[in-house]
Amino acid sequence: MKLVTREQLGWPASAAPTQTSAKGVKIHYEGTAVSRSLLTNHSACLSEWKSIRKSHLANAKENYSDIAYNYGACPHGYLLEGRGLGKRTGANGSQELNRAHYAIVGLVGSEGLTDPTDAMLGAIRDGIELLRKHGAGTEIKGHRDGYATACPGGPLYAWVQKGAPRPAGTTKPATTPAKPKYEPYPGADFFMRGNGPALGKQSAIFTAMGKRLIAVGCGRYQVGPGPKLGQADVASYEAWQRKCGYSGAAAKWPPGKSTWDRLQVPNV
Repeated sequence: MKLVTREQLGWPASAAPTQTSAKGVKIHYEGTAVSRSLLTNHSACLSEWKSIRKSHLANAKENYSDIAYNYGACPHGYLLEGRGLGKRTGANGSQELNRAHYAIVGLVGSEGLTDPTDAMLGAIRDGIELLRKHGAGTEIKGHRDGYATACPGGPLYAWVQKGAPRPAGTTKPATTPAKPKYEPYPGADFFMRGNGPALGKQSAIFTAMGKRLIAVGCGRYQVGPGPKLGQADVASYEAWQRKCGYSGAAAKWPPGKSTWDRLQVPNV
């Protein structure tokens, strides 16, 4: 996903009303003539996007709180942040029709640039999937669904009626699982060899663990800690388990999940 944020556009945080969920997403177009120069000049797309916001904010009669849409999509495949996530659409979010759906506009119009590029459709699809991760339901509609308007124009609406499929050649954004902040408990077997500590086993986790044990006042090291598990690591962790309120056999090596999670060993 190629996202242009409000910060990159030089815009402050949106003043639009908050709305954390909706039935889905409505697709729009500009409804006026749009220059075909957008096809060859991405800077023109950004200027167009800024111009839309400026015209909306200048509409004192309808009292727009911000640009009307959550996102826009340009012919080059960029998703342009408008109101962004969790915001009502339309002028000021007061109409039930606007509250029902979040909004994405393709930068096409009724004259000039009227046909969305595959890259634009891919960006709209990126926006739909992003909004679905943040409160949007599964509905995908055109602005004309439920309101007497030509929006989003014939070509774009035909795509919506097909279910807004992702065009061939555009790639769904990869979802990379977030790396946890702290090392998850690796299990007691990780720390043991046979019936005793896995002395001599090497892992960066042991170094990170030792540093945390020192930080919480339980370090029993003369040298280190290092990546090789040693008796000082065992003594230090047993001191930590006693500090956590355990005694006797319950305080002995290996680490338990509750004390490990409480230690918060940084992810390595």
